[in-house]
Formats: sequence, C-alpha cells, structure tokens
Amino acid sequence: MSFFDDLARSLERNRITRRQALWLLGAGAAAGLSGCATSPVTGETILVGMSEAQEKQTDAQVAPHQFSQDLGAIQDEAVNRYVAGIGQRMGALTHRPQMPYSYRVLNANYVNAYTFPGGAMGVTRGILADLDDEAQLAALLGHELGHVNARHAAQRQGQNLVAQAALAGLNVAAQSSDWGGLMSMGGQIGASALLAGYSREHEREADALGQEYLVKAGYPATGMVRLHQLLVAEEKSAPSLLQTMFSTHPMSSERMQAAQAAADSRYRISNSLDARRERFMDSTARLRRIRPTIDACKNGETAMAARQYPKAQAEFQTALARTPRDYASNLRMAQCLQAQGQTAKAVDYADNAREIYPQEAQAYKLAGVLALQQRDAGRAYQNLDRFDRLLPGDAGITFLKGISLEGMGNRQAAAQHYAAYLRQSQQGNAAQYSYNRLKAWGMVK
Repeated sequence: MSFFDDLARSLERNRITRRQALWLLGAGAAAGLSGCATSPVTGETILVGMSEAQEKQTDAQVAPHQFSQDLGAIQDEAVNRYVAGIGQRMGALTHRPQMPYSYRVLNANYVNAYTFPGGAMGVTRGILADLDDEAQLAALLGHELGHVNARHAAQRQGQNLVAQAALAGLNVAAQSSDWGGLMSMGGQIGASALLAGYSREHEREADALGQEYLVKAGYPATGMVRLHQLLVAEEKSAPSLLQTMFSTHPMSSERMQAAQAAADSRYRISNSLDARRERFMDSTARLRRIRPTIDACKNGETAMAARQYPKAQAEFQTALARTPRDYASNLRMAQCLQAQGQTAKAVDYADNAREIYPQEAQAYKLAGVLALQQRDAGRAYQNLDRFDRLLPGDAGITFLKGISLEGMGNRQAAAQHYAAYLRQSQQGNAAQYSYNRLKAWGMVK
C-alpha cells in the first residue's frame, strides 16, 4: 500500500499517525513581464524581469507569507516604530523615494535582514539584538534599500519570480517527511527562494548605496564598516547560525575593506558624526533584555535542524523559563514536542502561542495539524480556516483544509479544496495526493 493510500485509510479511520502529520505540516508549507529599463541609480539600461508595478505586486503577494513564516512582527510597537522611523527617513533620501517602503522587526531568531523588490523589509530580532548603535542599524537598512534602488531582484529573477518562490517552498517540503528536514529550512524557504543568489557585484553595489544613504541620513560612514565587522565575526564564531544570512548576503573581508576605504576617503568628514548609541540602546532596551531568550531559541532551532530533539527541547525550555509569554519560544517548543511524538504537550504550547499572539497565523497551522493527530478533524478545520482568514492565499492551507474535510467525511467539500489546490500547483506530493483522491472519487479521469 502506498503512503497516499495509507493516509486515505487513516483519514477514513480518523487516525492520523505522527509520520503522516509531519508530512502534512510539510506539504502545507507552500506558499511574462518586461525587458529593458533604466537603472534608477546609474541611468544605464538594465535588463529586468518585472515592471515597478509588478515589483509592488510581488511584495503584496509574497511578503506577508514570508513575514509570517518568520513568525510575524514582534509585539513591541515602540521598537517597530523606531526601526520604521529610521527606514522611512532613509527611504526618502534614496534614488526611488516613491517606493512603498515598509519595515518591521520579525520574531525570527536567526541573524538576517531582507527586502522584497518593492521595499517590504524585515529585520529579524536575532540581528537587531546583536547591533550596538543606530548607525549600524541604519547601515543594515541602507544595504537593503540599496538592493531595492538598484532593482537587483528585478534584474535577477525575471519572469518567474513568484512562481519560483512558491515552487521552491513546495518542493523542499515535499522532499521530507520529518521535522528535521523542514526545520533546516524553517521560515527561510520563501526568503531563500526569492532572495538567494545575489551576485557579489550586486552586494558591493548595495553596500555602496547603503553607505551613501547612511551618510545622507546623518550617520558616520563607519556604521557600515562596523556592521560588516560584527557579521564577519559572528560568521567565524557560529557559521551554522548565519547560514541563511550568508546565503542571501554573501560576506567577505573584501566588502568590509571596501566600506572602510570609502569611510576613510569619500565619506571621511562624516566620521565625526554621532552613531547615536544611546538612543539605540534606549529604544531597543526591552528587546535586548530578552536576548538570552533569543539566543536559546536560536540554539534550539540549530539543534532541531540536526534532529537533536532533547537538546532542542532543553534550549526552548530555557527560553520559556526566561520569557514564558514569548510567542516564538512557545511555537518552537510545540514543534519540537510534535517531532518527538508528544502531541498532547505540543497542543498546550501551540495553544499558548495562539493566545499570546492571536493575529499571527503560524500557530493556527500547527494547531490544525496537531488536531488531526488527535482525531479531531473539525477542530483542525477551524484552526486552518482561521489561518486562511488571517493570511489568505496560501495554497498549502487549501490542501490541509481539504485533508480536514476528508477526515470529517465531507467528501464533496474536500474535493473542492483538492481541485482548488491543483489549480495553484500541479507538482509535489500534495498535488499527487489531491489528484489521486479526485480520481478515486470519480471526479477526474
């Protein structure tokens, strides 16, 4: 009997196994245009794969899902306003001030910052807690603004940008039925598919533009140098924790040296400017107070990726002991417990996460799959439908809702969801399962 036949039998008996639940969690992980244009930075002709309107549309379609995979914006509006204020001031000084720039600090613990083509930007709490002053933060935002202004994503991705991101997420999820393989990608699937592969030329240009914007905004050019120093030092001390940062933003001592050379020459006069450390420290004090929690979560995620579940559980327990109502810690603990077959305990932490941050979608997805494991397809559907209302447009959730409806015995509604899923994706195991069920029910040939 095939895996798909076995899953169908399990749904009929309302007995989803741990292996099947992990596969479902992975299967639900998913989420022709223009030619030449003039570079807003250099004025030269560049080959791009999307218009400015399409860059904005890509942000609207893809960015909310990626930000949710990175566990949403932190629940500290003061910190989010502080970061957004710096970004908005700098965005007005760029070559494309008309872009709809937006900024948020994400609950993700890994070290990274990224932006989508239209300027929707995320800064992880993992990197923000590591910075020392406002000039470094401005350098980080300036670098991301550099990518938007030079239209690097538009140049590189071409006509299939959104399709590639969705397909990459589905393929990665479909290739693994255990949590370890999924966790090695974590919430980074979308960002990696969409943003990975910037050339060193693009990175150098983003650095140069970021340093220019940094100085225009009234910061010392050495902010970019010290940002590079911090990241290179962290890469050497804990390379596994920076895997995603350096896959989307390859570092090198050459880039650090180039920033130093510019600070010593072109921007020398700026180096007497205030790096605004005191304001940074005051504005980020509450976030930095939970840095031990962030570090413990980061260590737990690294252990999860290596399938070292007891070690990961201990790290998440440390994080929760320090900050019991931390959304990321509760969600990661639930995922860790689920991977170990401790479903009832996992439900408690998933419920905690939902109560702590009811506006964020990921806990509802996990709660839905856990409910399937507990033979409660109705509750699973309720949680997945809540995810769908918070974050519409996720093909994987359409599939999981179909699974829940099949478990409830509602074949007609399940078939509608499987058909809807197939309209969005025809590849991967979830698509194969959907097609097989429709065929078995006589709804397709």
